Amino acid sequence: MPRPVLLLLALCCTVAAGPTIQVTGDARVKRVLDSSKFTEAVAAIDRQHDRLVSENIHLTEIPAPPFEEAARGRAFEALLRQTGLTNIETDPAGNVMGLRKGTGGGPLLAVAAHLDTVFPAGTDVTVKRQGTTLSAPGIGDDTRSLAVLLAIVRAMDAARIQTASDILFVGDVGEEGQGDLRGMRYLFGKGAYKDRIKTFISIDGTGPGSDITNGGIGSKRYRVTFRGPGGHSYSAFGLVSPALAMGNAIEQFSKISVPASPKTTFNVGVMGGGTSVNSIPFEAWMEIDMRSESPTELAKLDKAAATAMQQAADGENRARSTAQGKITVEMKLIGDRPSGETPKDSALVQTAMTVVRLLDMSPRLNASSTDSNIPMSLGIPAITLDSGARGGRAHALDEWIDIEKTGSMAGIRSLFAIILATAGLN
Repeated sequence: MPRPVLLLLALCCTVAAGPTIQVTGDARVKRVLDSSKFTEAVAAIDRQHDRLVSENIHLTEIPAPPFEEAARGRAFEALLRQTGLTNIETDPAGNVMGLRKGTGGGPLLAVAAHLDTVFPAGTDVTVKRQGTTLSAPGIGDDTRSLAVLLAIVRAMDAARIQTASDILFVGDVGEEGQGDLRGMRYLFGKGAYKDRIKTFISIDGTGPGSDITNGGIGSKRYRVTFRGPGGHSYSAFGLVSPALAMGNAIEQFSKISVPASPKTTFNVGVMGGGTSVNSIPFEAWMEIDMRSESPTELAKLDKAAATAMQQAADGENRARSTAQGKITVEMKLIGDRPSGETPKDSALVQTAMTVVRLLDMSPRLNASSTDSNIPMSLGIPAITLDSGARGGRAHALDEWIDIEKTGSMAGIRSLFAIILATAGLN
């Protein structure tokens, strides 16, 4: 056969076969939003919105102070067992989880909401309702997210949705305060799924569904303790004082210069010590918090804080008598959250931004300190998303959310679409 004919045949075969078509992020998202199954699932959540609200109230009224999430965890596990999830368990850290099997065509996605609140044992967590407004400590952060997670699982069951990826749904412990992300540390460091989770979505707080947290703010927290000989406020007057040393330390700490960008902050949050008003204390302590979007700036601040504390102790030892002993200072690390980032151009962030845009909202990227810090620090793509609804006064006794259905459903729809587009809707 002549060479020109062979070339023509080869060209025809190439055109007929066509190039390998990659499904773009936009196409994948549109496929979800246009899917009749997605529409059916969202309708199922809408129909059962009162159940979502009821479970939000039920879980809120089960106290979950730091390190005491077990009772709420048991209640959450009981609700998970009413869904089609498999492998439901509570791991040694206290994380409650269940698996929704996919068709095996994608990597494991984990979706989590945290069980714990910032409020100590004994806090009144009775939910008060006025119209569509619910108020109680922890009602939004993060109990609403637990209720939304349950609603999404049930909706997937109702619409018989299949995804390429397995999805691990998690109610985790230790997100707040001195919990120091212990639930996530276990999940990614020791848990049964630690080597399988390739993508992570945290649901945390309220909002319209347009905020995407793709940056993890790192933090260092210390209990700083000044110790000295103590004594009677009158007869021992003139001896060194831990309280005065701590006062000077706070002043020096307050004068540390930090950049506005990358945003870097510090705070003295809790103070204590002493035995009586007429005694020089033998001990005074404070708990400090330092945060930054930049690991480099956080390290600088950490070093500057340590210098300020030691200088305050040394200054007090020079200013007053050390005849009965000197002032010493100890900085005990009580919190260490790693920083990280899921890049804007990553598939996960681009998927989330596309969903938000196609739902006629403007995506807003931000940085925060959430469960996503741990996978981000390990190089695992992770974002944190709103649970929907309006809310406010998080971490306050009068925390509130508005459960008006239209606003509530808008945020849930965005979150749900991002989960399905990430997991690969079949």
